[in-house]
Amino acid sequence: MSTKRVLTLWNDEGENKADISVLRKKSVELPAPLDKASREIIQTLIDAFMERDDAVGLAAPQIGINKRLIVFRAKGSEEGQNKIKDIQDIEVLVNPRITQMHGEKVPGVEGCLSCPDVQVEISRFPEIKVRALDAKGEKINKRYLDYIARVIQHEIDHLDGRLIVDYGDIYYPESKQLFFEKLFKD
Repeated sequence: MSTKRVLTLWNDEGENKADISVLRKKSVELPAPLDKASREIIQTLIDAFMERDDAVGLAAPQIGINKRLIVFRAKGSEEGQNKIKDIQDIEVLVNPRITQMHGEKVPGVEGCLSCPDVQVEISRFPEIKVRALDAKGEKINKRYLDYIARVIQHEIDHLDGRLIVDYGDIYYPESKQLFFEKLFKD
């Protein structure tokens, strides 16, 4: 099986207009209860995520699927970017909704597969409560803290067509300064 391509706002040649139109679109919910097509979409996202060793989370729009669906590392995400070995180490949220946010927002530097070579400092809530369906279609209402809460907020942003470059100062390698200055000029 070949790796599913992650859509990006740009590549070395410039903007990816076709990818941008998908990444900037608000995603639609999967039907509940989950039907066969929805289960296949969930499996496609899981497979795409499990093949990667450079991600802690992935949203369906990032692989061209306009559905409210995310997957992320529930275990081992802070120890390093190693390939996920066990399906038990990941969590899937179908139609996730943040129902509560607690604490004072904490700044942190984030990167994104869909915004290659850049980082942005973003302030996010350190504690969230999420209502969603799991991969089997069971209702869940769960609290997430700190790093995992940040990852979930980042991935849910994708479902609404929002990316890290929408948050503020963008940091990029000096070697690509001309490229990004041209890309981000208004």
